[in-house]
Amino acid sequence: MANVRNIAYNVLYRVLHEDAYSAIAINSAVREEKLSGVDVSFLSALVYGVLERKLTLEYIIRQYSSVRIKKIEAKTLIILYLGMYQLIYMDKVPDSAAVNESVKLCKHLRLYKSAGFVNAVLRHFIRAEKHYDMPDPKDTLRYLSVVYSCPESIIDELLDTYGEELTQRILQGCIGRPPITVRVNTLKTTKQQLISDLKAQAVRAEDVPYLENSLFLSSTGSLEGIPQFRQGHFFVEDAASQLCAEILGAQAGERVVDVCAAPGGKSLYSAIRMENIGEVFSYDIHEHKIRLMQDNAERLGVSIMHTALRNAASDEPLPECQRMLCDVPCSGWGILRRKPEIRYKTDTNIDNLPKLQYSILCMSAKQLPIDGVLVYSTCTLRKAENHDVIDRFLSEHPDFTGEALSLPDGIDRLIEEDSYCLTLLPGVYHTDGFFIAQLRRVPS
Repeated sequence: MANVRNIAYNVLYRVLHEDAYSAIAINSAVREEKLSGVDVSFLSALVYGVLERKLTLEYIIRQYSSVRIKKIEAKTLIILYLGMYQLIYMDKVPDSAAVNESVKLCKHLRLYKSAGFVNAVLRHFIRAEKHYDMPDPKDTLRYLSVVYSCPESIIDELLDTYGEELTQRILQGCIGRPPITVRVNTLKTTKQQLISDLKAQAVRAEDVPYLENSLFLSSTGSLEGIPQFRQGHFFVEDAASQLCAEILGAQAGERVVDVCAAPGGKSLYSAIRMENIGEVFSYDIHEHKIRLMQDNAERLGVSIMHTALRNAASDEPLPECQRMLCDVPCSGWGILRRKPEIRYKTDTNIDNLPKLQYSILCMSAKQLPIDGVLVYSTCTLRKAENHDVIDRFLSEHPDFTGEALSLPDGIDRLIEEDSYCLTLLPGVYHTDGFFIAQLRRVPS
């Protein structure tokens, strides 16, 4: 029988030291180890929990370790993260199991000297009745960094952009697992029929109040095990991304271009919204993502989606279209709860992203015909990648104008911004953090 803690260690090592993505590493481990049911849930809870709380755990470990964090061997530190996380955040795990299994893991990895050290730190913590101090709240930057396990550099920029109250709300929205949000494939079923079919599978489905054919799912187990998923009656897509595609507003018979399409959710949403009549051209720079989009389109019965390799920053010709989507590469600060490891990466070249985003926007927009609509979007909260890019574009392109967004009931702006922009903060509407701007090309 697989030892889930050992598997969690392996996944965390890959994420923290080999630049793997948490979701991909977990899915690979589940397949390789043939995990199911509670084992998958426990693995996900351990991995995502440690990644979400890494800085918090380090702050607490410092209070009980005689060795500085930077001096603790990397493998040993991961075992300490796992043990301490179970002791603090997993009430159903007995303290003795958290400690004993951590020591066993040391021995399994032949970290014999570390076994006594890990045992001492965790037992010292238990003897102290799990007491720990946190930074002084008056030291806002340090306090928020430790409480929400987010680097001070990110929090400093968020504070500068959003102020303390909204920053704290953002950070709260970056903790915990995101909801499973799906779009009903109305080419094959109706929302009410899907709700009924899912209920028969003991899957709970609730309306997304601001999207007509979208649902929040819970008690799903593995999605691949649900017949309606395999049959293409729905696909998974965060509500913010769905809202972006809804704002794009593709109509039956139109031609739509998605210049940075992978993993393809907005293209699929548009094709279904178009009742599979018209054309959707979906491009990406990675061949394996093209194959993924093709597989999803086939599963959903979408036949109007054409995929191809293309660099969005190039001047390679695009088909003439009525609507264009530029969902550009970004820093990902809006999806920290979905990819918690993003917050710890230091080699993201973040300061160069606005230049790339602006280049993609310019190269794409110049091929849009008069009266064409372009939607620019990111899954980040950085002003430099959002409002600043749009402001610069409009100031340098008099043949484009911002077009006011028609927001659905239940969605309100939480910050001051132009009517053609929308910033969604993570968690507020059960969405990822997201930015959307709508532009229209007009005669010069």
